[in-house]
Amino acid sequence: MGRIVRVGLTGGIGSGKSAVADVWRKRGATIIDADVLAREAVAPGSRGLREVALRWPAVIAADGTLDRPALARIVFDNAAERAVLNGIVHPRVRALAQAREAEVPDGTIVVQVVPLLFESEYARTCDATVAVVAPDASRIERVMRRDSIDRESVLQRMRAQIDPAEARRRATYVIENDADLATLHDRASAVYDALALDRSL
Repeated sequence: MGRIVRVGLTGGIGSGKSAVADVWRKRGATIIDADVLAREAVAPGSRGLREVALRWPAVIAADGTLDRPALARIVFDNAAERAVLNGIVHPRVRALAQAREAEVPDGTIVVQVVPLLFESEYARTCDATVAVVAPDASRIERVMRRDSIDRESVLQRMRAQIDPAEARRRATYVIENDADLATLHDRASAVYDALALDRSL
């Protein structure tokens, strides 16, 4: 059926990109999630975690694991510190993603779920890009409930990400998440059909 097709899937925090990825996984895509790989990159005993500990000793918990909320408080409102963290984590995430993709057979649609798809310029390596966008109020409520954090903490994270309007402008496809879950599933399936058609051409 041809070479691997790499699709970059992105969306701001709480936009619903994980729900879209789940739909595509059921349709046969291979999903490689940068957030999952980022956790692996700073897992206990890893070189990544040692580098984080050297830079920010206070974010290492008593059991030797990463205190993610403590690290978030440092980096989300400080672009310079966030850049240092990205310099530690992103190269490792890219290497892990490449290793996962190398195991995938030809003809597969590989979806790289990358929150910073456009900010990191990873989009340039993709055959197509998809942005999931949702109303700010829905995103804030979803993340507050999911992560048990306050509104200001969600806004802090949202400010550290690309403007959804810019993501919309740069994406090959846009999936609107402004209705119910069934509607999101239908819209995600329609975009997947378009990607599969592109692959076959």
